[in-house]
Amino acid sequence: MGKTRLEAFSDGVIAIIITIMVLEMKVPHDPSLAGLAPLVPVFLSYVLSFIYVGIYWNNHHHMLHACGNVTGGVLWANLHLLFWLSLFPFATGWMGENHFSTLPTALYGAVLLAAAIAYFILQQTIIASQGQDSKLRRAVGRDWKGKLSPVLYLLGIALSFINPWVATIIYVSVAGLWLIPDRRIERTMQHDA
Repeated sequence: MGKTRLEAFSDGVIAIIITIMVLEMKVPHDPSLAGLAPLVPVFLSYVLSFIYVGIYWNNHHHMLHACGNVTGGVLWANLHLLFWLSLFPFATGWMGENHFSTLPTALYGAVLLAAAIAYFILQQTIIASQGQDSKLRRAVGRDWKGKLSPVLYLLGIALSFINPWVATIIYVSVAGLWLIPDRRIERTMQHDA
């Protein structure tokens, strides 16, 4: 099976996720700047989640670029990732509306952790379907960022119960780690061309 339908479907779902997140920001009835003040935590959580969704979209695009064909396992692994990404609007809204309090911040971290695990499963499923000599396998290498991120998410979840702001700083730091697009796949694809 070709990968174009998988890419198009995934792009559509990710676009809907971003749309739902922005629609969660309710317009204030107060026309003054003071009316915007209560939206600051909601906006900050939206910005963080928008960055995360953008990171997943970008890396997902590169990963599928290195994928030759799509198997049933890849389709299910991709749906698994999209499921966890689809929970971003809820987790984002809950955390922002509750001003980064303990339980919403911990749940946000749990959704980040689940999405990271789902991405890893998709990556490994593609590698298994393409073989150990696949472009993706060579590009991923040791994948230190992919292994460090879940550890940091777990730390953030635990710290949410002590200081949710420290947990949020950890989540922001992981996003910063991934903000620059992963060039490993691009380099591998250029090398093979």
